[in-house]
Amino acid sequence: MAAVNAPNMNVMIRAAEKAGRSLVRDFGEVENLQVSVKGPGDFVSAADKRSEKIIFEELKKAKPGYSFLMEESGRIEGEDKDHVWVVDPLDGTTNFLHGLPHWCISIALVDKGEVTLGLIYDPIKDDLFTAERGKGAFHRRRRLRVSGRRNFPMTAIATGAPMRTIQEAGPQFIKEYNAIQELGAGMRRFGAAALDLAYVASGKYDGFWERNLKPWDVAAGILLVKEAGGFVCDLDKDSNDALKTGNILAANEYIYNDMKKVLRK
Repeated sequence: MAAVNAPNMNVMIRAAEKAGRSLVRDFGEVENLQVSVKGPGDFVSAADKRSEKIIFEELKKAKPGYSFLMEESGRIEGEDKDHVWVVDPLDGTTNFLHGLPHWCISIALVDKGEVTLGLIYDPIKDDLFTAERGKGAFHRRRRLRVSGRRNFPMTAIATGAPMRTIQEAGPQFIKEYNAIQELGAGMRRFGAAALDLAYVASGKYDGFWERNLKPWDVAAGILLVKEAGGFVCDLDKDSNDALKTGNILAANEYIYNDMKKVLRK
């Protein structure tokens, strides 16, 4: 079954691909900057802001009244406060900073608190993941479905290590990591939460969990996983609050409950 994109999705794709071309050019420069003493930190920050500016201008041109929630610029209120573009112009900044080709752009459209459209774009691989509420999730024109793996020794589970100090967040993360690993799962930590969720939706990963994420990290990915037949919840309670709390568990139907049980102990 091929996707028939909603008009707003076409706008999102154009914005992401345009910003992606800018980031790919900057990424080539970052790889050259690795040899410098100062390092590419300032350059990457500028690349991030350039990407956000491109996305903002493209979306604003198409829908002048919509509001925005963006990683770099924060909340920008439009006349229409019910419709909000949620934008991460560069997820996986540390990978980008080190010349590692695993990062993406994430754009979601939230309508009265519900994510209705989601897009995750990896410009390096030209991987485009999209989802529309009630219409399914797609990789380009191919329908996505979460994996059907049931046995933990056969699974690949992704996570993200906390960015805060080890004293604040480390002990909890280590307990959770060890608990999942004891089930026999293959553990992965690739450093781009939006792509982790896209990979759960496409069956590459069987599950993913992480704490302290931001709405722009997870909004598009949550919709992708759900529309691909997966399950998503807050890590600490059965609710749809993961977008607000930033504590997220996403998995296929077979290992979802076991992951939830183990991580909440």
